[in-house]
Amino acid sequence: MPRVNIPIDGGFYESDSLPISAQECVNWYVNIPQTEGALTTGSLFGCAGLKQIQTTGDSIKQVNRGMHVKAGLPYFLNGDTLIRVDRSFDGEGAEVFTNVTIGTIPGEDRVSMADNGKELMILVPGGNGYIIDETSGTPFQQITSPGFTANGAPQQVVFIDSFFVVTTDSKKFIRSSANQGLVWSALDVFSAESDPDDIVAPVVFKNKLYIAGSETIEEFQNIGGLFQRTGFFIAKGVFSAFSLIPTNDTFMFIGGGANESPAVWALSGNTVQKVSTTAIDSVLQGFTDAQIKAAFSYSYAQKGAYFIGFSLPTITLEFNTITNKWNERKSRIINTKGLTENIRWRANSIGTAYNRVLCGDSQDGRIGHVDIDTFSEYGSEIIRVMAIQPISDLGNAIAITQLEATFQSGVGDLTITNPQVRLDISSNGVSFGDELSRSIGKIGEYNRRAIWYRLGRFSRFVVFRFTMSDPVKPAMIKLELNMRGGQNGN
Repeated sequence: MPRVNIPIDGGFYESDSLPISAQECVNWYVNIPQTEGALTTGSLFGCAGLKQIQTTGDSIKQVNRGMHVKAGLPYFLNGDTLIRVDRSFDGEGAEVFTNVTIGTIPGEDRVSMADNGKELMILVPGGNGYIIDETSGTPFQQITSPGFTANGAPQQVVFIDSFFVVTTDSKKFIRSSANQGLVWSALDVFSAESDPDDIVAPVVFKNKLYIAGSETIEEFQNIGGLFQRTGFFIAKGVFSAFSLIPTNDTFMFIGGGANESPAVWALSGNTVQKVSTTAIDSVLQGFTDAQIKAAFSYSYAQKGAYFIGFSLPTITLEFNTITNKWNERKSRIINTKGLTENIRWRANSIGTAYNRVLCGDSQDGRIGHVDIDTFSEYGSEIIRVMAIQPISDLGNAIAITQLEATFQSGVGDLTITNPQVRLDISSNGVSFGDELSRSIGKIGEYNRRAIWYRLGRFSRFVVFRFTMSDPVKPAMIKLELNMRGGQNGN
């Protein structure tokens, strides 16, 4: 009766045919130890929780539309109110966060933001642009320069080489005067001419400007204030403007070529490389064009992991560039009908300030700290689910006599005195049975073992799924089982 180690580091991979693979990785992320002799070659750590530091109100009208960090200070647009969150310290050295109202930006749509170190520009796609300069006599101004709208309705903004660069809906892009976000000339206009597709969004990477269209991406270089084509061209387009995001060594986006289905791509040298799996592609293809267009991305680094997230209407998918593994994020909320509902991760924007990762919210005006040492979201439980790949023996029947899941044990506290992990089992990859709970250790029970015995005989294959929701430190280290195989299950 051999002892078998079952990998748990596959990440998210849910096939169109669940019996092929029903791997779930919800609110866990894969960790690969970077040392020899570790207890396991791949484990799971719990995704960070959310701790509130401020709010602009509990109304749905205060939903976050975007955030940006300028000179170390975080700005949030919640509803139509733009605020800056300042930090100070009280007499005992404790942090105090204060909202400072900057101005009003009407609308409900997500906004684009960029800064030149002094001025912060906020652009409502297809609408108005605003400049925030708190060193001037008029700290909040709408852009009224005729040149700003002379070449079409502005859509997205980035900053490069002292210029704000803005794309428009007329297949052109424009730039501001140097370090002057309120000054625009109708003559400072450029176009991406390698292909006549519509411009979707700009991105700056390694001090070069890339203009992404619906079918192509073209590179430009600033020479004396004129943005000139370099000849670098990629035959892939961007399907969602807010999904285009620079990372530490590339930029990524949801897109594809002409007549291609959506996938996640990353710049790799002189081309782009697909980073989404076929399972991720299948998820993306389940959304309409309008839903894909509404997707947005975020990035943040925390304790050796670097996450790029893509949020769609009903799901948030994260890619860890350190391990090249995908995981899923979900939040549990009480909806407007008073019912419990699982939704895509509730963070609506992310930025780093005050030595912490901050986020706006998709449900109300809360401003949160994405905290790896917080194990709930604003006090609500985080449901963490991991389902392994199917276990089989060349189509022969198998019997599982013992299953052991090794967690970091002894993580109970005075509130959660006896934290649990729950196991349910499927013999078809689709439907699961009743949950069987085991303790992962009260305070100080560091050698507590989560073991299930005599789990049954399975004619073809078996899938094990683990669920954890207690707000204690989550770390799943390895999974081992004893099984009997053979045509008769002997």
